[in-house]
Amino acid sequence: MAIAEYEDPDTYTQDGTTDRHGNPANRKKTGNWKACPYILANEACERLAYYGMSTNLVNYFKDRLHQGNATAANNVTNWSGTCYIMPLLGAFFADAYLGRYKTIVIFMIIYIFGMTFLTLSSSVPGLKPSCNPQGVCHPTTGQTAACFIALYLIALGTGGIKPCVSSFGADQFDENDVKEKKRKSSFFNWFYLSINIGALIASTVLVWIQNNVGWGWGFGIPAVVMAIAVASFLWGTPLYRHQKPGGSPLTRIAQVLVASIRKFRVKVPADTNLLFLDKAAVGTESDNLKEGLVSPWRLCTVTQVEELKAIVRLLPIWATGIMFATVYGQMSTMFILQGNTMDLNIGSFKIPSASLSLFDTLAVILWVPFYDRLLVPLTRKFTGHDRGFTQLTRMGIGLVISILSMLAAGVVELVRLHWCASMAYTARMTTCPCRSSGWSLKVFTFIGQLEFFYDQAPDAMRSMCSALQLTTNALGSYLSTLLVTIVTHTTTRGGKLGWIPDNLNVGHLDYFYWMLAILSVVNFFMYLIISRWYTYKKTVGTVG
Repeated sequence: MAIAEYEDPDTYTQDGTTDRHGNPANRKKTGNWKACPYILANEACERLAYYGMSTNLVNYFKDRLHQGNATAANNVTNWSGTCYIMPLLGAFFADAYLGRYKTIVIFMIIYIFGMTFLTLSSSVPGLKPSCNPQGVCHPTTGQTAACFIALYLIALGTGGIKPCVSSFGADQFDENDVKEKKRKSSFFNWFYLSINIGALIASTVLVWIQNNVGWGWGFGIPAVVMAIAVASFLWGTPLYRHQKPGGSPLTRIAQVLVASIRKFRVKVPADTNLLFLDKAAVGTESDNLKEGLVSPWRLCTVTQVEELKAIVRLLPIWATGIMFATVYGQMSTMFILQGNTMDLNIGSFKIPSASLSLFDTLAVILWVPFYDRLLVPLTRKFTGHDRGFTQLTRMGIGLVISILSMLAAGVVELVRLHWCASMAYTARMTTCPCRSSGWSLKVFTFIGQLEFFYDQAPDAMRSMCSALQLTTNALGSYLSTLLVTIVTHTTTRGGKLGWIPDNLNVGHLDYFYWMLAILSVVNFFMYLIISRWYTYKKTVGTVG
C-alpha cells in the first residue's frame, strides 16, 4: 500500500521502512527510542554471554585443555577472528533475502545451541577433560574437539547477529526526519554502552564464577542469558521498523565488475555532469537494448555503480582499522597472561586476571554519557559539526589512544620484569609482586566505526558494510596470531626461551608491545593520509 493512499502522509516514515505487516511504518507507533530498549537489552545480554565466555577463554585453554601461552593465545585469536569474519555471511542473508529481523532471530537460536554444547563439554563427565588432584588436566582429542565444535557454532551464531543488530537499531530512526536523524547518532553511543554493561558483568561476576565455582556454571549462565536476549528481542516485535531486503549485494557488485571488464575499451561520457557514470553503466549497441531486454551482466544501473564506488571508497579507511583491532585483541590474550603473573590482591580479595578488563569497560561506561551529553555539545560550538567531531576525527583519536595503550602496557611489563629481577625471582616462579594498570579507551574508534560504516554505506548494503567493519576485528585477530607465531618462531631459535615463553618472568613480552606500538604509529600516519583524501557520501539524485 502506498503512503499516498493515507490521509496524512506525514504520519509515516519517508525512508521506506515498514511495520511488521509490510505497511508503511507509523512514526508514532513504531521505531524511534520506544523500540530501542528491547534492542539495547538484547545487545547487552548477548555481549554478556559472549564476553562471559571469551574473556577468560585463554585461561580455559591453559588450565583445562593444557595448552601453552602462545598456543592458547593463538587459539583465542583464531576463534575470535572467525567470530568477526562470520558477519559477512549474516549480512549477506540479511541484505539479500531475510531482512535484519529474521536473520537476528535465526542466528540467535544457533548461538544458544553452541552455548549449550559448550556448557555440556565443560561439565558432563566424558565430555569435560579429566584433571588430577594437582589440577593438571589431560583432555582427549575428542574432548578438545567437542570444545572447539561448540565454540565455532557460537562463532557462526554471533556472526549472524553482529552486523544486523546495530543496523537494525539505526533503522528505527528516519533519516529524512531532522530530529530522528540526530537521535540516531546518539543511538550508536548508547548501543556501545549496552555492549559494555554486558561486558562489565561478564568480566566480574562470570569470571569469578568460572574461577571459584566451576566452568560448567561459568558457561551455563551465559547460555541462559542468551535465551533472555532472544526473549527481549522478540518482546519488542510490534514496535520495530523494517527495511526490506534489497537483493544480493555481492551479485550487484559482481555484475558491475563483469560489465566493466567487458567494456574495457568503451569510453565514458565526456559530459562533466555524468562523471559518476563508469563503463558498466554506459549503453552500447552490443548490449541488445531492444524491447528493454538487457543482461545485468552487460549493462548495470547507475545505482549499482555508485554502490560499488561507495564500497571502494570505504576500503582504505577499513584497512587502517585492522591494526587497531590487533592492539585491542591483546586484552583477551596477552593482557590476561600478563595479569596471571602479577600480584592482584587488594587486601584479602584477589582480582581474577580476566577481570582486569573491567577497568576498560568502566571507562567506556563513564565516557559514553560524558561524550554524548557534554563533550559533543561543547565541541559542536567550536567545530560547527552536528556530532561534535567528524567520524574520521573520532576514529583518529581512537588510533592515538591505542598507541598510548601499547606504550603503557610495555612500560608496565618492563617495570614488572625489573621488579622480578630485583627480587631475585627464578625461572621456576610464575608471579611477581607488581600490580597492573592502564587500559585503553575505545569510545572513539569503535563507536566512530559503527556510525561511519552505517552512514557511508549504500542504503541496500548497510548490513554488509557493518559486517565489513567487523571484519577488521577478524583480520586484526588473525594478524595477532601471525605476529605471535612469527615472534615465537624467530625468538626461540638456538634454544632461546623467546619473547613469549610459558613463564613470562623469563621472557620479553614488553618487546612484543613495543613492536605493536611501532606498527600502530605507522598505521596512524597512513590513516592521516587516507582520511584527508576521503570524501563523505553525498545524496545522489536520480537521472532521468
